[in-house]
Amino acid sequence: MNIRIGIDPDIAKIGPLLLTWHGLFTALGILVAVWLTARELRRRGIALPNYDTWALVTVIGGIIGARLFFVLDHIDYFIGHPLEALAVNEGGLAIYGAVFGGFVAIVMLSRIFRQPLAPLLDSVVPGLLLAQAIGRLGCTVNGDAWGGPCLHGCPITFTYTNPKDLLPADLLGVPTHPYPLYDIVVNLMVFAVIWRLRRRPVPAGTLAATYAVLYSFGRFFISFVRQERIWFWGLQEAQVVAVLAFVAGLVALAVLFRGQRQVPTPVEA
Repeated sequence: MNIRIGIDPDIAKIGPLLLTWHGLFTALGILVAVWLTARELRRRGIALPNYDTWALVTVIGGIIGARLFFVLDHIDYFIGHPLEALAVNEGGLAIYGAVFGGFVAIVMLSRIFRQPLAPLLDSVVPGLLLAQAIGRLGCTVNGDAWGGPCLHGCPITFTYTNPKDLLPADLLGVPTHPYPLYDIVVNLMVFAVIWRLRRRPVPAGTLAATYAVLYSFGRFFISFVRQERIWFWGLQEAQVVAVLAFVAGLVALAVLFRGQRQVPTPVEA
């Protein structure tokens, strides 16, 4: 089945402000993540001072990280178009960059306000996964997370036809792997595991480490259908980061469970 996507990535322009589908779905994903994280914190009995400040700083850190990773992965283009590096509402946000930037922000805030880091990370993970899935809907519209050509053997393909789409011009009108759809499926599958695991009596930090292992595993393999710059070992940026995150997650799980007493977490809904 071939799905033709010719939607204008821009919804409306109001003065200097440009409203895009990517920006809309990114904002929706952030709102869902902030809401669900607050719910998880309450379930765990964690009362954060000034939660709005925590959420704002974490979101800003995530956006900065997401844009930075995207720009680095397309540095040849942005060297010639430096001002476009600031156009985050038009698309081009790397998920791993968002996770890294948000993680750095949470680490800083936990130290400043003397809050335990591991339970905070566990509380963020479910909302983060939903936000990633929702954000990929914006990528589906504007083509900024495109798959390579798939002319034969693909049950589903995306064909982008709008000249404003962000994928390479030579892929306009060409059936491609529906990479955003693949990533949405990976996120929702990992979310299903995390959602059940959060009710189990596991050490604090287990959800965050499990997220790192499972999402990285899925992301590594679906990235083979992408057309991105190769970093080294024949791997793209996302795959290199996935390998590192996968190993870090496995090490974290080993440390958490090796010889440590499991501390039950609240299980009420």
